[in-house]
Amino acid sequence: MGLVVQKYGGSSVADAASIRRVARRIAETKEAGHDVTVIVSAMGDTTDELNDLAHKVSPNPPGREMDMLLTAGERISMALLAMAIHDLGHEARSYTGSQAGLITDSAHGRARIIDITPGRIQSAIADGAIPIVAGFQGVSHDSKDVTTLGRGGSDTTAVALAVALKAEVCEIYTDVDGIFTADPRAVGRAHKVDTISYDEMLELAAVGAKVLHLRCVEFARRFGMPIHVRSTFSNATGTWVVADPTEGGTMEQPIISGVAADLNDAKITIVSVKDEPGVAAAIFRALAKAGVNIDMIVQNVSAQATGRTDVTFTCPTADMARALQALFDARDEIDFETLTSDEDIAKVSLVGAGMRSNPGVSATFFSALSDAGVNIEMISTSEIRISVVTSAAAAPEALRAVHTAFGLDADGEAVVYAGTGR
Repeated sequence: MGLVVQKYGGSSVADAASIRRVARRIAETKEAGHDVTVIVSAMGDTTDELNDLAHKVSPNPPGREMDMLLTAGERISMALLAMAIHDLGHEARSYTGSQAGLITDSAHGRARIIDITPGRIQSAIADGAIPIVAGFQGVSHDSKDVTTLGRGGSDTTAVALAVALKAEVCEIYTDVDGIFTADPRAVGRAHKVDTISYDEMLELAAVGAKVLHLRCVEFARRFGMPIHVRSTFSNATGTWVVADPTEGGTMEQPIISGVAADLNDAKITIVSVKDEPGVAAAIFRALAKAGVNIDMIVQNVSAQATGRTDVTFTCPTADMARALQALFDARDEIDFETLTSDEDIAKVSLVGAGMRSNPGVSATFFSALSDAGVNIEMISTSEIRISVVTSAAAAPEALRAVHTAFGLDADGEAVVYAGTGR
């Protein structure tokens, strides 16, 4: 049988009992005749605790030292899991991201994988051992410093290694039974999706779905690596993320695959800029130079009397301060009156490949929000997604209303075993 890459998140290895349970599942996969490579996250909330500790010690810790600190969490998990597997009669060898051959750029805290040289992993597999790899980390190709891949980076580690090792599948183990039509913590009657396309999963990940990291789905789509999202706490079949969910007998995809809410965005308005060529370029050139990721953009109709307008955009809350500073630094070039910002917003999104060929989706979506009394501040669309910005307080009701309006409610409550969904 072929090679299976398995990734276990923080809630899956939260304590000693959980680690032993994961070890048994890995051993069972090996005993079924598969070669296995495992990627593991830090235990429970270890990464958050280390991050909080760092900021108690230093208000502005250097990126290099933060990466050295945060990668300790995964090193603890990998060694403990290897010990537990040894006790079950199988050889396991733990490896840091550097030892596993994950080569990255030098962007501390948000490094990107540029190459993988998994020689030591391949040698371990050839020897009959089970490699246990620390997720979320690599080594810089030029400075040789330890780097981290950012939040959810263990997902990306898993898919990237699965591609490099030519695995049959990358299994992502979490604390729910698969990918649901909404976060089951927010919408209790969400139901599990059996299959979903890479494109739909990319949209859901980009708009706040927690179960898979955006970059890991991008990697999987680029190289055609199937992802099986399933629960650590049950043996149920999970959700398959593939290129074409209609393969294997399904005649048509559902119109809607899911809804999501993201409360991690901020809204910035640049008040009273000239409505003339070059202004928008100056705005977004300054933001790009500062490394700010932009999502929605809205420009108002200019006032006839002044020839000026307002430009509003959303960005991750973590980027807001940097965005404001970049705009102030470019004020002479952009020529605006003032800046306003709002962190108390949410992005509510509807995703489904079926909406390409089904009229009336927008009408149902906006009618559901209207009936729920939800005010809309911004709107953005793609071929398979509709997103709106609302107040953060309105997001839970908006999510439930849209989920119900599209007939996505299940008969019973979804099961959530533990943790936060990753």
